[in-house]
Amino acid sequence: MNESAGLRFRRLHRPQVITDELPEQRRKGSSTYSGKIFRVTLLSLGVLLLLPLLVIILILESPIKPEVFTLKEPPMMKGCWEPNLKLREAQRLFEDQLVGPESIANIGDVLFSGTADGKIVKLVGRRIHMVTRLGKLPCGSREDEPNCGRPLGIRVGPNGTLFVADAYLGLFEVNPTTGEATRLVNGGQVVAGRKLSFINDVAVTQDGKKVYFTDSSSRWQRRDYMHLIMEATPDGRVLEYNTETKELTVVMEDMRFPNGIQLLPDEESVLVAETTMARIRRVHVAGLNKGGMDTFVDNLPGFPDNIRPSSTGGYWVAMSAVRPNPGFSMLDFLSQRPWIKKFIFKLFSQDILMKFVPRYSLVAELHDGGVCTRSFHDPNGLVAAYISEVHEHDGNLYLGSFRSPYICRLTDALISS
Repeated sequence: MNESAGLRFRRLHRPQVITDELPEQRRKGSSTYSGKIFRVTLLSLGVLLLLPLLVIILILESPIKPEVFTLKEPPMMKGCWEPNLKLREAQRLFEDQLVGPESIANIGDVLFSGTADGKIVKLVGRRIHMVTRLGKLPCGSREDEPNCGRPLGIRVGPNGTLFVADAYLGLFEVNPTTGEATRLVNGGQVVAGRKLSFINDVAVTQDGKKVYFTDSSSRWQRRDYMHLIMEATPDGRVLEYNTETKELTVVMEDMRFPNGIQLLPDEESVLVAETTMARIRRVHVAGLNKGGMDTFVDNLPGFPDNIRPSSTGGYWVAMSAVRPNPGFSMLDFLSQRPWIKKFIFKLFSQDILMKFVPRYSLVAELHDGGVCTRSFHDPNGLVAAYISEVHEHDGNLYLGSFRSPYICRLTDALISS
């Protein structure tokens, strides 16, 4: 046998080697095929399970009917708005002894506030005393709130009485000594074709003859405030109550979540925080411009709540959520996308949604023309969270909250530093 014949003979035996590899290849092919069957089966099951859920989501009607509206690009957080940690130096008072002290007023050194369990309380030293309860027990749950009541804005009148705006029960005048409460305006009543569903803040003239208050919505109650924010419909109003004639009139309407209210010194106009629009409007309630409205400050870096006077002739504005720039503002993003809002409210409750709202406490002092003169911050709301109002007294700033179980105090030394 020559060399070439031997080579051919060896080649004839090579199929033996190939035959030995075939079982492994068959096993691999079988494994790949089984894997495909498993993935297809899993995907089919997933579709079968998700399809009914998607159909239900599409069929379900969203509880809100949001409108498209436009917000300007938020201002840069620089200059007066430069972030700092000033509010983290605040001291918590009465921690875990009261919940949701939304608004604060003082008579002498005694502070007054309304709480989430329907009480009007006075704070004397380190003690809390109940002045009165506007609603009825039980309190504490979302379902109980309309009967329990929810005191929000509170002011001291010229005769030393307290004017209190209760979100559900109406407008009251309360004797801080005896606790006697006189209802001036009934909550829930229809005024000029719309129901008073969410009475919010109050302001009183120096002679006590006129009381101005905001009704944040004729559609949503306070317990559904996230629905109101997301829906963003212009169904809020400013009203005037005459304490002599008992007449109740609408001063301004078609506002998006009118919130805090503050009389200007000439008492011919009031400042109103239009929360959804991140601005403060000036509503003319007397004088030549009565019935008109203009803008005091536009495009704030946060969503304003209550407005209160400062000792320097300006106004303190509280904001519990901001529109960071640089950064991302969810509410700005959603303002142009109502379909996403509808979808979100089909899936999540208000309490769950609140967890997705970044906490950022911001307090600003504004002067004429809406000029910011100073601001105090607490990024992430680590010390002062969910702030609703800044009440200045005796050189200190007292911070109210619509949700937190405490009042915060920023002392004069910390304010000035």
